[in-house]
Amino acid sequence: MTIFNIGNIGRTYRHMQRYRQILAVLFKYGFGDLIIALNIEQYLEIGLQMISRKRRDRIETLPRAVRVRMVLEELGPTFLKMGQILSTRPDLLPVEFMQELARLQDDVPPFPYQQVKTVIEGELQQTVEQIYSSFDEQPLAAASIGQVHLATLVDGTDVVVKIQRPDIQRTIEVDLEIMLHLAGLMERHIDGWDIHRPTQVVQEFARTLEKELDYALEAAHMEHFARQFDDEPAVYVPQVYRQATTSRVLTMERIRGVKPSDIHGLEQAGLNRKEIAKQGLILILKQIFDHGFFHADPHPGNIFVMPDNVICYIDFGMMGRLGLEMRERFADLIISVVHRNEREAALALLKLTNSEQETDNLHLERDVAEFMDQHCYRPLKDVALGAMLHHLLQIATRHRLSISPDLFLMIKALSTVEGLGLTLDPDLDVIEQATPFIKRIQLNRINPRRIASDITTSGGEFFHLLKDIPGEIRTILRLARQGKVKMEFEHRGLEPMLASHERISNRLSFSIVLASLVIGSALIVLSGVPPKWHEIPLIGLIGFLFAGFMGFWLLISIMRSGRM
Repeated sequence: MTIFNIGNIGRTYRHMQRYRQILAVLFKYGFGDLIIALNIEQYLEIGLQMISRKRRDRIETLPRAVRVRMVLEELGPTFLKMGQILSTRPDLLPVEFMQELARLQDDVPPFPYQQVKTVIEGELQQTVEQIYSSFDEQPLAAASIGQVHLATLVDGTDVVVKIQRPDIQRTIEVDLEIMLHLAGLMERHIDGWDIHRPTQVVQEFARTLEKELDYALEAAHMEHFARQFDDEPAVYVPQVYRQATTSRVLTMERIRGVKPSDIHGLEQAGLNRKEIAKQGLILILKQIFDHGFFHADPHPGNIFVMPDNVICYIDFGMMGRLGLEMRERFADLIISVVHRNEREAALALLKLTNSEQETDNLHLERDVAEFMDQHCYRPLKDVALGAMLHHLLQIATRHRLSISPDLFLMIKALSTVEGLGLTLDPDLDVIEQATPFIKRIQLNRINPRRIASDITTSGGEFFHLLKDIPGEIRTILRLARQGKVKMEFEHRGLEPMLASHERISNRLSFSIVLASLVIGSALIVLSGVPPKWHEIPLIGLIGFLFAGFMGFWLLISIMRSGRM
């Protein structure tokens, strides 16, 4: 599956059964107003209105955010994953929706062993018995995209095997097509949503999901991550067995350890909670600031603690990347906040974000100053880094500043590790641990080698630019002589006005035709043109009837639009 397979509205209508199922679930949970706003109520089956009114009334008493979560859980894997991603997007959703979507459970019934066997043998071109000396038919865990089984390779190595659900790619592709169609309707019919560009959100989600469906890419992430920490004894990465790994099957080393959330288990194993909390925080900071390649979902279910307080990450399906420039800008933001410089903090926030409209800098600085009053005038060890960063994101959202998905993932990962670390060690000082990394980023800018490298790179680019300019000018002049130079202007934000004008002009034209028909029919009746019916010219009578029908049609159309 690729994102280029979605987006064809014609194909969307071929999946009418799934389309109606999605609309039925929306209606069931009290989102009939959304269906009407999108002008798609005609796709609901007539019998849908007969859904128990008492049940619907009971559901509609629940908060809207809760009902959104229930809709996503009922609609299956694609919508579940979309909800999990949206839970990290404060630029799109209010806080209460993000908190509710963070509770989405990716827990579904397992699929039968016979299907597991079919997928493995189809992918690896060998029988299960040829690859594994033993294979546990009962899954260790099952999720919406795949499930995990314990097994042993023929050489005696204990492994964990991750198998993708049969036909999951087809299911997700159909859902993405429908999702993209609904997003397009939201942009056109719901005021304000065109700013959020829901179609772009769906396309971005499709790219993310495409990566998560590729287990070979996850294996590459594991190997990349392991190379980052070759010389780091405090972290361990499971080995990938490439001979038993494809895009739909992943075989990796079985890890035996304790979940960091299992406090009793950690104490029984003689592990040091304070050391685990400190090491876990240092490791995520190294991933972000030193390497720019980090585990984007480090919740307790994806981490094991091994003997000697060694931390082992599993499930590398969701990874984040931050370039050096983005890391430096983020460090600038943190330093300006710690130094309580609202002007520098506002400028750093602007550099980290994008905006399609002019930002009110004075208003932004005022909001940042209030933010600092709330978070910064207290001992640094009492500053909650995750809460502080999420508050900054809310300020960015308020000022229509968009933030890159990887920056969201980074903030989410930091917040998750901070929360887990404070559970293990309430005295953990997050700012103290982060300070050396931020200072190192800052000092690296004035490193002579870095400066020399930047000058060399910029000089080379400038030289190539100078060399290319004459040729580019010649090309432009040649196109101008041939009359092929053209300028394009794009107007944005005019679509609602143009649609309104088109609707008005259509109604005026309709009214003129209607009036002409009435006048013409009246003239025919007065002239007494045969044939007649009860002494009334038949042509004039038909004209009046047709005019009456058109008049009622116009009136109903105006009343349905809600604007008399």
